Amino acid sequence: MIAAIARRLEGCGHIAVGVLSPIPGSAALLTRARTGARVSIIGSTHPDFRTDGGVDLFDSAGQGRIDAFFLSGGQIDGQANVNLTGIGAYPELDVRWSGAFGSAYLYFMVPRVILFRAEHSRRVFVPKVDFISAPGISAANVHRPGGPHALVTNLCVMRFDRAAGRFTLESVHPGHTLEEVRDNTGFDFDVAADLAQTPLPDRETPALIRGAVARDVAGPYPEFARAVLGHAG
Repeated sequence: MIAAIARRLEGCGHIAVGVLSPIPGSAALLTRARTGARVSIIGSTHPDFRTDGGVDLFDSAGQGRIDAFFLSGGQIDGQANVNLTGIGAYPELDVRWSGAFGSAYLYFMVPRVILFRAEHSRRVFVPKVDFISAPGISAANVHRPGGPHALVTNLCVMRFDRAAGRFTLESVHPGHTLEEVRDNTGFDFDVAADLAQTPLPDRETPALIRGAVARDVAGPYPEFARAVLGHAG
């Protein structure tokens, strides 16, 4: 997933990452190691990645100075709507999550928003989210320079067509199949005519991820760096 997300960051000069996003955070730092892109991580105290909280991030996004951001959610549907609020009929929710913070604003303002989930299941990818915390599409008369660009999961990569308001399956990760993706997705999606297997990382990438990237990731995401990337701290 880290390598697949990093491929979607090619050409980005400034990448912003949330405090609970170690997988895309690693992809952003991998891109930084390769290209020198600037990476801002909410909550990081490292001078290279530090921001002055949400206000700094929102101002940068509003001024067009952030090229990519990442969103996940408890539910995501086929129109790229994201639910970060809870399950059930609002306001009497059966399950309440932490909330959206500034997700909807960043979804509107950042040109390349990549959705991600390490669990690809019908529990997450639903026909329609119970609550739209951040909308994937907007009416034509709504000013929206930003929006969904792609979805990366543990099974596949999908690109999002904003005009059509639909996902297209672009590649399936090695060891998985189109049928598996269909079985675990609650919404309909298109399939690329040239559907491919997600490319494996080249030889240098795993070493870079477990080396320089893991050292940088250990600051904002110490548990992930230790448990997943094998960084001892």
